Amino acid sequence: MIFEFTTAFGFDFITFFAKHINGTVRDNFMEIPNSLGEGYVRKIEFGSDFKLTIHRYTLKEDLIIKRNPSPETSSVRTFFFYNTKQDLEVKYENEENIPFSQKNDASILLSTNDLRTEIRFPAGSNIQYVVVAIAADRLRAILSIENPNSTIKTITAENASFLFFESLDTEMQLLLKNIVSVDMNNSMNNFYVQIKVQELMYLLFSKLSLRENTTFKSINSNDAEKLLNIRNEILKDLSTPPVLNQLAIIASMSETKLKQLFKQTFGDTIYNYYQKARMEEAAFLLKQAKHSVSEVGYELGFSNLSHFSRLFEKQYGITPKKFSYTS
Repeated sequence: MIFEFTTAFGFDFITFFAKHINGTVRDNFMEIPNSLGEGYVRKIEFGSDFKLTIHRYTLKEDLIIKRNPSPETSSVRTFFFYNTKQDLEVKYENEENIPFSQKNDASILLSTNDLRTEIRFPAGSNIQYVVVAIAADRLRAILSIENPNSTIKTITAENASFLFFESLDTEMQLLLKNIVSVDMNNSMNNFYVQIKVQELMYLLFSKLSLRENTTFKSINSNDAEKLLNIRNEILKDLSTPPVLNQLAIIASMSETKLKQLFKQTFGDTIYNYYQKARMEEAAFLLKQAKHSVSEVGYELGFSNLSHFSRLFEKQYGITPKKFSYTS
């Protein structure tokens, strides 16, 4: 199933999506028709310039959501909070689908509406995500940051064009679970959800505020697609360190441009991003797959298990052996 739309003034996702799947919207709530699966989409408004859409469903067929670039300038910022056990794939332009999150990873995508995106949800996956849409001036008022860094300045600027990624940590995942599980029949729960969404945004912007204060480089859909390809290339084989000049060739960028845009978009250098992903994969293999420490170390390319243990402890504050016992 493909749902394609263009964001423009007056566009309401839940209304158009309901028409597309022959659903019915009542009080900003739409239940997924039984013929397609089970679950719901819910919209919650905190004013005309601050809205939340909750997606929680399982479908019988793949769902592809295509967002075309907005034909008009918009100050709306879109924050996509995603948490599920299945892979989510994002595609820019007409390129191959690119995994957005790996295994049990949870991710956040921040973008403006001038970038064309395509997101694919596999059939049978437990889809659980929220989309926050907020005007730049409302966001600035909520944040009230006196001296924001370049990342936050870009996000809150009126006419910016950007794409950023962040990880969804455990605390944020719990908040997300609370938000999607709330019973909206209680008259106070709109207020409750608004508090929880702002708490989620607080945690997100606390992480973004730690990013290095550098000059922002404009990004277009072509650059975004290339960066996602590079991210996928890095994650494809975590036993082999990334080689910058090879990645630059794949991206058709200079090494300097690739380093700048990658760090700007993902918040870290290519090598540091690789090492963190490597340790996250190690934690997954220890916790979910129940592999031994030596199996995980060698699988991820470590010939020296002491070095593996030091890197793991640096990231998680505990040795992999103790982690495997406590998980």
